Amino acid sequence: MPPKKYQISIYEMWPDLKKYTSLKLRGFKNNISTEILDEKNIKKDTEILVVFVCSQVTAKIIKSLPKLKLIITMSTGYNHIALSEAKKRKIPVCNVPVYGENTVAEHAFALMLGLSRKLFPSVKRVKEGSYDYHGLRGTDLKNKTLGIIGTGHIGMHLLKMAQGFDMNIICFDAFPKKDLAKQHNFKYVSLNNLLSKSDFVSLHVPLFPSTYHLINKKNIKKIKKGAYIVNTARGELIESEAILWALEKNRIAGAGLDVLEEENLIQDEGKILEEKDYNNIRTNLINNIIIDHPNTIITPHNAFNSTEALQRIIDATIDNIICFTKGENKNNVLDKKKK
Repeated sequence: MPPKKYQISIYEMWPDLKKYTSLKLRGFKNNISTEILDEKNIKKDTEILVVFVCSQVTAKIIKSLPKLKLIITMSTGYNHIALSEAKKRKIPVCNVPVYGENTVAEHAFALMLGLSRKLFPSVKRVKEGSYDYHGLRGTDLKNKTLGIIGTGHIGMHLLKMAQGFDMNIICFDAFPKKDLAKQHNFKYVSLNNLLSKSDFVSLHVPLFPSTYHLINKKNIKKIKKGAYIVNTARGELIESEAILWALEKNRIAGAGLDVLEEENLIQDEGKILEEKDYNNIRTNLINNIIIDHPNTIITPHNAFNSTEALQRIIDATIDNIICFTKGENKNNVLDKKKK
């Protein structure tokens, strides 16, 4: 008996990959949209729901889909999905655990180089008509200490790149892997130790309640004076107020951020008019100050966005769908959370 062809609804699809995805899903009933999922555009007959990180799959949305049997996010992180409601309905939630470990690591390293060599102000100055290097002196990466928070796939790719630049490496991980440290010649230290000794700090951990505001107003005071902070993971890992304090007090030399706390309010400026939570409004104001600060490089959640990585995301997502139709819940994050 052939596998059932489910009704699939895909949101936040990249326009140039719609045709590729449609061809891969030939035979399935599918609706592929470039829009962000919301309560107005959800298809009530959806059986398999596929989204990306800007689509909030709330408990209300899950409850509104009586036929829903599977949720897939085209990302590694899944904090935008109401897992408790999915679990209550016994709906698997699948992610794409590995697709851009080199891609995101390359972007993080680009931010490090951009900060250390004052690349953004250098380019800006020349484009404005001043061909003058004075005041743009940078710093070498060689012999500097890089502190990597999170030694998963992305963190390890960054580590290998940094070793190629003759950097010293120290790492923090809630679950240290001693064999990995021995194999790649690095040392695990406490978070406070890492902050106090690193010239560059780069974050590569998922967003969980335990990692929310991992760097905050209290522990950022322990950071080495003149260090740089890079975040290509999730905005909520760093308290926005802490970053602003460190910049204003010249505690850090700069920050390279591909993600920001409550960044959805920046992506859709209209949402700030509807926002009722004062703390979110305050965070949005702080984010705008951080964006305008002369010692920051802010990119728009773009670290994942390479041609090769996006194709890997689509292929892995379709593989998750095919496996489900055959009775296998591949990459089900609810299974991981049981362990």
